[in-house]
Amino acid sequence: MRRYAAVDLGASSGRVMAGRVGPDSLELTEAHRFPNRPVRVPEGLRWDVLSLYAGVLDGLRAAGRVDSVGIDSWAVDYGLLDADGALLGNPVHYRDTRTEGVAEKVWARMPAAELYAATGLQYAPFNTLYQLTAAASTAQLAQARRLLLIPDLLSYWLTGEQGTELTNASTTQLIDPRTGDWSRAVAARLGVDLELFAPLRRPGDPAGLLRPQVLEETGLTGPVPVTTVGSHDTASAVVAVPAAGAHFAYICTGTWSLAGLELAAPVLTEAGRAANFTNELGLDGTVRYLRNIMGLWLLQECVRAWGGPELGALLGDAAAAPALRSVVDAGDADFLAPGRMPERIAEACRASGQPVPRTPGEVTRCILDSLALAHRRAVADAQRLADHPVDVVHVVGGGTRNALLCQLTADACGLPVVAGPTEAAALGNVLVQARAHGLVGDRADMRRLLARTQPLTRYEPRGDAARWREAEARLAAR
Repeated sequence: MRRYAAVDLGASSGRVMAGRVGPDSLELTEAHRFPNRPVRVPEGLRWDVLSLYAGVLDGLRAAGRVDSVGIDSWAVDYGLLDADGALLGNPVHYRDTRTEGVAEKVWARMPAAELYAATGLQYAPFNTLYQLTAAASTAQLAQARRLLLIPDLLSYWLTGEQGTELTNASTTQLIDPRTGDWSRAVAARLGVDLELFAPLRRPGDPAGLLRPQVLEETGLTGPVPVTTVGSHDTASAVVAVPAAGAHFAYICTGTWSLAGLELAAPVLTEAGRAANFTNELGLDGTVRYLRNIMGLWLLQECVRAWGGPELGALLGDAAAAPALRSVVDAGDADFLAPGRMPERIAEACRASGQPVPRTPGEVTRCILDSLALAHRRAVADAQRLADHPVDVVHVVGGGTRNALLCQLTADACGLPVVAGPTEAAALGNVLVQARAHGLVGDRADMRRLLARTQPLTRYEPRGDAARWREAEARLAAR
């Protein structure tokens, strides 16, 4: 048995998980969990990355002796360093408004269809490319000598060594998914200096050793290596999908829902671009062909607006509310910004001529029905666009705790749903570290180990599929 620390940072909280891996065992325990609270300052919305780093150090101290450390987080955001390696201000939050209208400026220099054909990345207003374009005339970017994505920044502070992990780099819209390398033609055309980026690393590569000061602060005895994992949390989560074959879809649920397929090669068609599917890189050169959906962010924001009611009671009320009475487009960018979420959902229902949900239970049912409908559309579109049929949907991540959402997803997709594991990103993080140390084999070996050791729940589809088709038609008619 070996012990690994998985640093797993989400948009609302961070955690350090301790994983124990043996030939036929995989155990995960939480060493430390800490909040991730963005801060709104006069310049805009920022990540409190120093607080996150302190949480990581506290977590490593709580985890105790480990054979390696791996780090994953959300994508697209970054920190800028000066010539001395010092951080130039807190990283900008992807929900900040600075990228409003920026995509159109980029497309004026390189049309959206050409950009997609080169990078395979969906349109999202917060893609790193658009963030860099928004920052182009700032004093901070002019002073910067290095750009590190969030997990690479934390790895640098732990080790003193700089690198850019590939699965996360593939979300910048500057990577060619066919080659797994920078798209230098895109960068040159759009004025992005690729010298800002540290050399590319791949999952399993060494990322350095914990610095002496870090060892002293955490009480660990060195040497302790940091191992590169799929540092985009979705890449790590897909590693932990306990699938038995190739014909599966996955939905990584949490603040976002990422719904799609694991493929051997990118799908760079115009139809894929029109459907807003993305080609992000995964473990062993795989492609995560998926669509971004707002996810449980919609419910999280409503709960915040309602003053934090008990979630179990809220879901009970939602289960008792009329099904598919009102639905909204859970992929609509109008829901991206924080604030007034119950009112914005009501406004969307009113604008589409549907009954307006009045109570928290009715709003919650609207959200869960809408998410299940978005999952249905994404799974169906992915199969069609990639010509890759599936016979099961695996739901992993925080949404696996929401039995109503899992059942609704099975009903909507007309396919069995296997829910679990919940801490998929941390498990995928641990498994890549374990593979780097020779404890597990290929992806199929990892998935067999997961299926044997992790609790899974199966949901069979039920009800009338025609009701879901009718709800889908309602949204299409907007």
